[in-house]
Amino acid sequence: MAIAGGFVLSILVAIVVLSIIGRELNAFLHGDFAQGAFKGLADWMLGVQVPGIWGPIKLGPFNGDYEIVEAGIAFSIFAFLPLAQITGAHATVDVFTSLLPDRPNRVLRAISELAFAIVLIIIAVQLWQGTVSKFERHQTTFLLQFPVWWAYAASLVGAIAAAIVSVYVALMRLIESVIGHRVMPAGEGADH
Repeated sequence: MAIAGGFVLSILVAIVVLSIIGRELNAFLHGDFAQGAFKGLADWMLGVQVPGIWGPIKLGPFNGDYEIVEAGIAFSIFAFLPLAQITGAHATVDVFTSLLPDRPNRVLRAISELAFAIVLIIIAVQLWQGTVSKFERHQTTFLLQFPVWWAYAASLVGAIAAAIVSVYVALMRLIESVIGHRVMPAGEGADH
């Protein structure tokens, strides 16, 4: 899941960079300098059909770049959650708990993992309901007109994986708190 999330995130970064470059080039080519110094080339690059020159290229931002980024970022976040959960890579604040003995720390960790599992299950259920709702209403994005439920469904895959992983981690932490020793590696938090 994290590899898929990283791949999508990399594509989104490329789309944003190319869209910004296109937007800036578009503004430059519409400017006084470009229109005065090389109007024919500027118009061709902007998408104006120039007589004698084959096919305009239409430099500018990606159409619907915000819609693509919005959908892709949602998927990426949910795709990274299972790995963050199983490795314990979430941010932790242990100012007070670091002073506690091992047993109370295990109980607190089990309680926090159980709470995390409950929250991720609720999020997955809500995403499922949102996906069904968007599917039934045939809701589409404004510019690209792709179905909104696609983004919900992609995020739902990551949310379900995160919920399953979080239930597993919570069970392992509960077992650890009962038997008194580690069953799975302790995460190092976000400061490792």
